[in-house]
Amino acid sequence: MGKFEMSKAKTISLVVGGFVAGALISLHIPALADKEAKPGLPIDELRTFAEVYSAIKQGYVEPVEDKKMISNAISGMLSNLDPHSAYLDADAFKDLQVGTQGEFGGLGIEVGMEDGLVKVVSPIEDTPAYRAGIKSGDLIFKLDETPVKGLTLSDAVKKMRGKPKTSIKLSILRKGESKPLEITLVREVIKVQSVKSKIVEPGYGWVRVTQFQENTVAELAKHVGKVYQEGPLRGLVLDLRNDPGGLLHGAIGVSAAFLPPDVKVVSTDGRTEDAKQEFLARPRDYLRGTKEDPLKTLPVEVKKVPMVVLVNGGSASASEIVAGALQDYKRAVIVGTQTFGKGSVQSVLPLPGNSAIKLTTARYFTPEGRSIQAKGIVPDIVVEESPNGSAGPRIREADLERHLGNGDKEPAKDNPKPEVKPQTKAPAKPGKDKEKGKDDADDEMPSRLEYASKADYQFQQALNLLKGLQIMQNKVQ
Repeated sequence: MGKFEMSKAKTISLVVGGFVAGALISLHIPALADKEAKPGLPIDELRTFAEVYSAIKQGYVEPVEDKKMISNAISGMLSNLDPHSAYLDADAFKDLQVGTQGEFGGLGIEVGMEDGLVKVVSPIEDTPAYRAGIKSGDLIFKLDETPVKGLTLSDAVKKMRGKPKTSIKLSILRKGESKPLEITLVREVIKVQSVKSKIVEPGYGWVRVTQFQENTVAELAKHVGKVYQEGPLRGLVLDLRNDPGGLLHGAIGVSAAFLPPDVKVVSTDGRTEDAKQEFLARPRDYLRGTKEDPLKTLPVEVKKVPMVVLVNGGSASASEIVAGALQDYKRAVIVGTQTFGKGSVQSVLPLPGNSAIKLTTARYFTPEGRSIQAKGIVPDIVVEESPNGSAGPRIREADLERHLGNGDKEPAKDNPKPEVKPQTKAPAKPGKDKEKGKDDADDEMPSRLEYASKADYQFQQALNLLKGLQIMQNKVQ
């Protein structure tokens, strides 16, 4: 299992991220134990299954291997449950394990399945897909000359992978485009830099988590220390936009960096006892093995510095865990647009032959008991991607076919409503926010926006908010 910690012979995984074209991200924990007694087998239904199996075996126009028939049956059982349950063949299972290291081969797209087509959840920053302008919500209907209809998500992802420097043509349906788009991408070894940072102006720092990986907590500590080397901070922006998620312990560690010790960060709830857990802001919940705690090196001021967390519809799973925890404790102001809503837990159960199944076994809940699933995190202050509003419709978990329901523990307690009136499609000021000779459509957030730049509208609003908080804090003092 490579670098994965193995405490027992059989393990499962809590999967926080989505199905990435080239990686699926997981956290290994001890195997489920002491299962409740299995219910009686449905004899009549199994007899029907056996009859269908026999009919295919004897009468299908071409011979079909037993192994293939059984694999297809397992795949069908799982794919019809919800968008995140799936059968992983040996290649997909291997990629799941390798992907947690933040390096894998592929195009750099997080994808799901919708109406038999591959739907783009989000392109991953600094990858071929991102640079080519692939957008959230794009529907891929053909891979080279192979129609996507009829393929499983695992099969489609496998076709998008390949050796570096080889190319693949994606045929895409995009809302607002009258004709299909054909985009040719060249595969690369995807090396995702987990954390980025910079001082945007004296006293104000920006830290971005692009994906939650094995090294994210240590990288966060390094980058936060780096921005503090420039001098005391008056405000900090934690940017989680278009972060598709990743490892659970990374989300706990990032939350713990800014929260008091030992407070609850996230909980899970499902049908089995193993699915009912609480994770706290403590080293044993975010460290792997016997590593030294990287958060010990953080400046003490980081626990109190005024913070804004930026999120959008591409912020999923682990990102939502962090945003929800910081929101519940009122440690940061959440700014941006409603997040993706991927709040379910997938357990990966290894099978014989180096394959596995990925099964949804629980839901994630914020410290106050709010379910993230199919709802996401509603910002405290809604700020669209540009002064003219959103750059286009975004797919969210609730849009996926057969998505899991919310299952809120406290149905009456919804996500908090924005405390400040949301910014909608306000007209752009003359001479500002537009480049000479460009259409209004170009005011919208570009495909390859430089984050934390002057053109980054959401970031600039977050920075203005931080300055306002600093002024208010000074007055109180």
